Amino acid sequence: MNVSISTISFQDKKLTDAHLSQKWKSINWYQVEKSVNKLQTRITKAVLQNKWNLIKRLQYLLTHSYSAKLLAVRRVIQNKGKRTSGIDGEKWLTPDSKMKAVLSLTGNRYKAKPLKRVFINKPGKKKKRPLGIPTMYDRAMQSLYALALEPIAETMSDIRSFGFRKHRSTKDAREQIFLCLSKKNSAQWILEGDIKGCFDNINHQWLLTNISMEKSVLTQFLKAGFIYKRHLNPTKAGTPQGGTISPILANMTLDGLEKLLLAEYPKKKKEFN
Repeated sequence: MNVSISTISFQDKKLTDAHLSQKWKSINWYQVEKSVNKLQTRITKAVLQNKWNLIKRLQYLLTHSYSAKLLAVRRVIQNKGKRTSGIDGEKWLTPDSKMKAVLSLTGNRYKAKPLKRVFINKPGKKKKRPLGIPTMYDRAMQSLYALALEPIAETMSDIRSFGFRKHRSTKDAREQIFLCLSKKNSAQWILEGDIKGCFDNINHQWLLTNISMEKSVLTQFLKAGFIYKRHLNPTKAGTPQGGTISPILANMTLDGLEKLLLAEYPKKKKEFN
């Protein structure tokens, strides 16, 4: 496939801070989103047609496109943690720094920096939840590759799942519950379950085998390690809470587990009977 490594021109990379600032301020975000959505729609159609070679080519085009890089950086700077830096202390607060970030995004020889480990309170509990905070650059890289992964995750996910799903909310979940429980022959029991340490225990090898994205980049996301009390610790399993791509990876893992259980259920039922 004859596609250049990046759609960003050499001239753009030589712009001064003033020009970079002006360039960021003059971005037509409607056109940017339209361009990205067009490629995402093509990926969705390819998923429905089970054309995985085409999916990989389209993902490559998306992760190397100028529009996707713009959108990835905007996602990071509009996020709640936009003023929370990673271990490098870097923040993108000015227009020129945001534009420089766009021009620097690339998966070529990408090396993720370790996460900054912090702990936050769990509502109503004494135990604290560990968060792994990537650097701004690594968050943008995760957002970029999430744009290419979202169409696959959304197309293949269970239609009755609502957590961390695009354009879905608790209102949609309540509506589904009502539809399931409002009939005369509806179930009389509701079972609540919780996966202990869901994000912390996802198997890396399963992700690398089953997630459709560039393996070298995914490996960097998973194996970056984390810094806690000035010590570098390895990440042998899990995808960090705090990473922008982690909810998608978690949902795809749970969908894979659900399909495996459904496939095994007839066999287990036969053995039980």
